[in-house]
Amino acid sequence: MPHDYEEKLVDLGEIDLNYAEAGSPDKPALLLIPSQSESWWGYEEAMGLLAEDYHVFAVDMRGQGRSTWTPGRYSLDNFGNDLVRFIDLVIGRTVIVSGNSSGGVVAAWLAAFSLPGQVRAALAEDAPFFASELDPKVGHTIRQAAGHIFVNWRDYLGDQWSVGDYAGFLKAMKSSEVPMLRQVPLPETAPQNLLEYDPEWARAFYEGTVAQTCPHDYMLSQVKVPMLVTHHARMIDEATSGLVGAMSDLQVQKAAEIIRGTGVQVDVVDLPEAPHILHQLAPKEYVEILNNWVEKLPPV
Repeated sequence: MPHDYEEKLVDLGEIDLNYAEAGSPDKPALLLIPSQSESWWGYEEAMGLLAEDYHVFAVDMRGQGRSTWTPGRYSLDNFGNDLVRFIDLVIGRTVIVSGNSSGGVVAAWLAAFSLPGQVRAALAEDAPFFASELDPKVGHTIRQAAGHIFVNWRDYLGDQWSVGDYAGFLKAMKSSEVPMLRQVPLPETAPQNLLEYDPEWARAFYEGTVAQTCPHDYMLSQVKVPMLVTHHARMIDEATSGLVGAMSDLQVQKAAEIIRGTGVQVDVVDLPEAPHILHQLAPKEYVEILNNWVEKLPPV
């Protein structure tokens, strides 16, 4: 697919990481981390809006886009350490990080475990704190939330697209016992962003291995820089009592409570009508929220 920004690869040791950048190096650095099954170009329109005020870097995580796929090596610790290396080798200075969905969890990981001085602050855009774990500290598990989709990716697409039955995936979604899954709008052919995604990600989340060495409650208790958490549309499915959305009200409240316990600033913006991928579907609103928050951060 053609893009507005040049794609670049950097060798991080284990993987080559694909990324694009926009804006001027004399502006504050901003690192954008996409959601699961999304490539860097989900931020493409937002990058154009952000480039006036930031030196923007948008990445493909390992197993997504043009970055290296690493069978058996998908975990929060590996995702986070990839970006520690990226900040060191490519950005080379303190950066604000913003991630959506699983990318928001990785942003929180960086807020907790990056090298001293690497991260100024972190935005978690509708991140599934606790709700993407198999055995969370509080609330719904991955199998009571987005896991309903992930298990279909696992079974019908397979690790590294080893099954590749997209038609079977569509059929499974349209005939699901979960009413909300039957209403998910899906194209009749696999979209480009999904083709650029290793479905082993989905299996790692559904089976709990992705966060096995990094429980969310522990990670959040180690946050060292200011955070903004946005919470988008969500509901409890009456038919299944499952969570429709990234995290429940209880889960976002618990995440904020744990972060505040570290003594750092955390803000929560409630957006009950917002789409999960706000930065792509409503980029102007996303940029406004980010800018308003950055303006209130302590000076560097």
